[in-house]
Amino acid sequence: MSIICITGPMAAGKNYICSQYEKQGWLSIDADKTVHKAIEIATPAIKKAFSEDAKKANLELSNKDGSLNRRNLGALIFPNPELLAKQESIVYPIIIEETKKIISQNRGKNIILNATVLYKTPELLNLCEKIIFVTAPLAVRFIRARKRDKMPFHQIIQRFKSQKNLLKKYQETGIPVEILINIKKQKKIAELETKIENVKNEAGKLFGYMEHEGLIGGIKKYISEKETVPH
Repeated sequence: MSIICITGPMAAGKNYICSQYEKQGWLSIDADKTVHKAIEIATPAIKKAFSEDAKKANLELSNKDGSLNRRNLGALIFPNPELLAKQESIVYPIIIEETKKIISQNRGKNIILNATVLYKTPELLNLCEKIIFVTAPLAVRFIRARKRDKMPFHQIIQRFKSQKNLLKKYQETGIPVEILINIKKQKKIAELETKIENVKNEAGKLFGYMEHEGLIGGIKKYISEKETVPH
């Protein structure tokens, strides 16, 4: 059984890399899902701990159904290291417990811990034999974040700033770090979009000929033009 950490900054493409490992039979433990569960368990404690700070910032921490408004919580704590540390002290012990439970239930399987800040829980990171640090160009990450999370510009920038020393944090752990630049998927999308655009252009040309020359005449003219174009 092997355990590795796949990490990296926001919108670098960690989930895509994890999916490639899953195709090879690895089990991926998504920290976001574990955090969601931990936050659900800790919601009463979080609301109590941050109620005064939220009022001062004019942010509502409760949704209409009584659940925690995670976006407003993020807007409150991410710009403030002290508040972020306070939230982590509530949630991290639950995350550690839940993650260890999943690992225990899957003994014998190769496991990925997919988490951005696993270095903050040494108890889990020290289970890993290596770290794969996934990154991508800043512009690519920003486009992905906007498209995926629909977050305001300033919140994305705040998240990016909070993670600027992320690689250094992992390199300081002493666990081997492999850096993977994830832009292949984006290139494939761009290539596909180009192909679709080319097909649309060719179809438009064919329909134009058919409109003026009739069905058969239009097809013949289109084929004749393609045959005379040098390749």
